[in-house]
Formats: sequence, C-alpha cells, structure tokens
Amino acid sequence: MTYTQSPWQLTDLFPATDAAELESAFSALEKRISEFESFRADLTPSLDPEHFMDILAHSEQTTRLAVRVYGFAGLLFSADTQDQAAMALMGRVQQFFAELENRSLFFSLWWKNLDAASAGRYLDISGDYRYYLEALRLQKPHTLSEPEEKIINLKNVTGAGALTQLYDSITNRYTFRLEVDGETKELTRGELMTYARSSDPDLRARAYQELYRVYGQDGAILGQMYQTVARDWHNEHVALRKHTTPLAARNLENDIPDDVVDTLLEVARKNAGIFQRFFKIKAKLLGMEKLRRYDIYAPVSKSDKTYDFQQAALMVLDSFNQFDHRFSNHARRVFDQNHLDSEVRKGKRGGAFCWTVEPALTPWVLVNYQGRGEDVATLAHELGHAIHSMLAEHHTAFTQHACLPLAETASTFGEMMLVDRLLAEEKAPAVRRDMLFRQIDDNYATILRQSFFALFEKTAHEMVQNNASVDELAAAYLENLKTQFSDSVELSDEFKWEWVSIPHIYHTPFYVYAYSFGQLLVLALYKQFKAEGESFKPKYIQILAAGGSESPENVLRKAGIDMHSADFWQGGFDVLAGLVDQLEIIK
Repeated sequence: MTYTQSPWQLTDLFPATDAAELESAFSALEKRISEFESFRADLTPSLDPEHFMDILAHSEQTTRLAVRVYGFAGLLFSADTQDQAAMALMGRVQQFFAELENRSLFFSLWWKNLDAASAGRYLDISGDYRYYLEALRLQKPHTLSEPEEKIINLKNVTGAGALTQLYDSITNRYTFRLEVDGETKELTRGELMTYARSSDPDLRARAYQELYRVYGQDGAILGQMYQTVARDWHNEHVALRKHTTPLAARNLENDIPDDVVDTLLEVARKNAGIFQRFFKIKAKLLGMEKLRRYDIYAPVSKSDKTYDFQQAALMVLDSFNQFDHRFSNHARRVFDQNHLDSEVRKGKRGGAFCWTVEPALTPWVLVNYQGRGEDVATLAHELGHAIHSMLAEHHTAFTQHACLPLAETASTFGEMMLVDRLLAEEKAPAVRRDMLFRQIDDNYATILRQSFFALFEKTAHEMVQNNASVDELAAAYLENLKTQFSDSVELSDEFKWEWVSIPHIYHTPFYVYAYSFGQLLVLALYKQFKAEGESFKPKYIQILAAGGSESPENVLRKAGIDMHSADFWQGGFDVLAGLVDQLEIIK
C-alpha cells in the first residue's frame, strides 16, 4: 500500500456545501425534532418503559444525523479557515443547532427533575444508555429553568461560540517571516515551529521571536477575546449555574471529582524540579551555562533525520500491529477511507486532532506532517484517538466518547509504542539519544506544561473577575513560567504572549489538565504492560472499549487505579525521575 500526503475527503458525510443531500439533512432534522416535540405530553413519572426507550432511540438517531451535519461543517472549516462557504455553513449550523437543542431541551430537564425512584426504574432497563442518563442527572443542581437554558443556548451562538470562531479565523491566517540560510521564508505556524527544534540556537531564538512578535502585535485584541471568554464562562457556570469555581464546571462535565484534579495539579507543581533538573542536564550537553526558553526542545545532537510520509505511515501501522492486529486494522481504515488530512497549507487549522463524528463512521484525523520525528509521533497520537473511538463504536452515539481525561489514553499509549519501535530499530547513537531526550521533552510538554497552563487558567479566570488588564494577565503568565522553570531556564519577555497562542484555553476552558491526567495514567499503564506482557492487553482494551459508557472512576477502578491517591500521580513522576537519573549517568 502506498501512502501519500493529501487532504481528506468528506463525501462520506456530504458531497458539497450546496449539495441537495445537505439540504435534505436539514429538512429531515426539522421533521425529526417536530416528532420529538410531540413526546413532551407523555413525560410523566408513569411513562411506559418501552415508550421511554423509544424516545431515547429517537433522540439518538436524530443526534447521529445532527453530528453528521455539524461534523461536515467543522471539518470543512478546519481544512480551510479562510473559506467563505465553510464559514457561512458554520454560522448556519451553529444557529440551527441551537434552535434544535432548545426545542428538545424539555426531555433532559424532565429527566433531571424526575424523582429518584422513578429514575431508577428507567435506569434499570436503559442498557447502554445508562451512564449517559446518570451523567445528565449529575448536572441537576446546576440546571436552570427551560426558558433560561434556551436563552443560554442562543446566546452561545453569537457569544462565546462566535468569538472562538473569530479567534480561529484571525490566528490561522497569520503568516510568519524567517530568514533561513540567507533566504526569507513565509511560513505557517506549523512550518515556523519546525525551526524551534533546530540544532541552530540562533534559528531557534528567531523562530520563537517571530512567533510571539506576530501574536504580540494582536496581543491586546486576542487578550480581550480571552477576557470575554473567561467572563462568559464565569457568568454562566458560576453566577448562573452555581458551580463553586470555574474549574469545577469542567470537572463535573468530565465526571472527575474536584479533589482528584486539585491533587493532580498540586503533585505536578511539587514535581517541577524533575524537569528543572532535566533542563540543567540538557544545557550542559548543549554547551550552554543555562537553557533559554528558546532551547527547551533543542536536539542534543545535530541529527536532523526526517521520515517521508510513506515511511512514517508504515512505521506507525507496524508499531500498532506489534501490540495487537486490531489496532493496526483500525488505523488503516483512516488511511483507506481517505479520512486523513496530512498536508501543510495556508489557511488550514494548525496542530492536529481526531474528530469522531458518530459510531457508524470512521473518525477523521488532521495533522500537519513535515517529516520530523515529532510529526511521526503526532500521527501515532491522533491515530490512537481514532483507534479508541473505533474500539468503542459498538456503543450508542451518547456513550461512545470517553471523557476528556480518559480520551488521551490510547493516543499517548500509541506514541509510546511507536517510540519503543523506533528505539529498537535505530542504530545511530546520536539519533537514539535524541529520541530518549525527546521522550522527556514530550513528557514535559504533556504533563508539566499543561498542568501549569491549567494553573494559569485558574489564576487568569480569577483575575478577569477582578478586572485585570491584558497586560496584567500577560505579566501573570510570565510569573507562571518563572515558577515552572525556576533557575533552570532563562526567560525572555516575549513569552508573556504565549498564552494568547493556546487555542484550548479559548475553545474549551480547563481542557488542558486532561493531557496531564492522560499522560500520567499512561505511564502507569505502560509500566503495567512492561511487567505483565500479554496478560495486560485484555485489561487495556477493555478500558478503551468502554468509551464513555461508564464513569472514569469505575473504568480506572477495574484497572486497579485509585485516581484520588496522590501516590498514584506521584508514581508517574517517579518514572520520569528515573529517566532523568539515567540521563545523568550517560550524559
């Protein structure tokens, strides 16, 4: 099989923005919602159980069609954030869906307010819908009246939702200019950041300086957008819904107890010294007295090995196959169905993601592949997400998706399988050493960096409520970095604008701790895998196959994990401390 870089195809959803099939889907959704509205009069505590299940099935089938329409619009926009037709469709879809949600809202409100005895009778016969229904009832203390909920849904279309779409449109049109080998190049963000890992220290510095020069020029505007997002989050989730803190709202949505997240972030803060020690080792190997922030991802040798896309695809598929043939078969579906967009293009959304539309469809994966080792790892990461979804595709549309913290399990595990394979095959000492260092680089980026992003978000949301200016937020972010690095890294002033370049804190407040949670969880699981071998695999596959059909606590308890325990999270850092110990020996 030959694998080449290409954009994805979306014809499994709809042929085009002006296709008759798309208009038919809008019409069908309108009809289905009208049918659903007719069930309102039936919703009493004595509702026939069979009719209850029919209502749920109707709701799920409507959801499957709805997410196809939404997925088409979102994937089209991600492929080209400057495309006018895609932008127009996104606006139409968001408005249409807010109205549909308002018209079907009565069912979830009835369910949340149902007495416990009646709810229990329906839960007992609900099958795979059970955890979806249980999770809805968790929101009961924070649910408003039907008119209020409708107002919030409509407000979000022209409020926070429109603002984050505008943020994407502005930042994804940025171009960056960098002189390389005497030639001034015009680059996307993804292309620019390849030079942040260059072996040339001057080039690394200039790449970062250009990144934050461009973001800094719009820093006041992007910062105002963030202030508005934070105020909107507080207004809805704290002032109206009565969550105790802005973070608590995300925790409940993830069904992760507040104390678990507080413990995770506190353990991460206490273990910053592990990575500070690592940065000091790296500085010595690079012949520097102290790393600059420009240098934290610098290669420790001058190896600039690259991998063509065919080579990368085969390596990733083979590493999955070595673990379990089902993993490689699922990943191959993404390639075979052309659900992968791997090109680098102006206007395309930066970074990488996996988008699971609904259980009957193979997920879509976006990467910006440029041939670096980290690009191969990113490909494995996003295909890991797709595998996770496909292992859970036997669930309903309401229970396929794992919560955010568990959603990083398969992706991060997939990266680790790939690194194992690369280390086993690579003979060049310089390349092997680079890989080992990159493992800790990546653990820093996924665990400590994301934890400190979450700590900044907690501070920033509080500061916004106290009317902090954008400059004050930028200063607070710089202080966050100083705490994170201590005396191990020299900071430059332009990094005060890093926070406005992080899409997650705009799109999904407090998403970022999911990465730390997932990475530390995977370190524990991978340690089990190395100790148990084949006997580990069924347990791991069971975790992935659960999708979102059980609470995270139940899923992890079956794997022998107590997520309330500080010792559990410390165990992940102990593994990392051991890797740094090894580096001190071989340096």
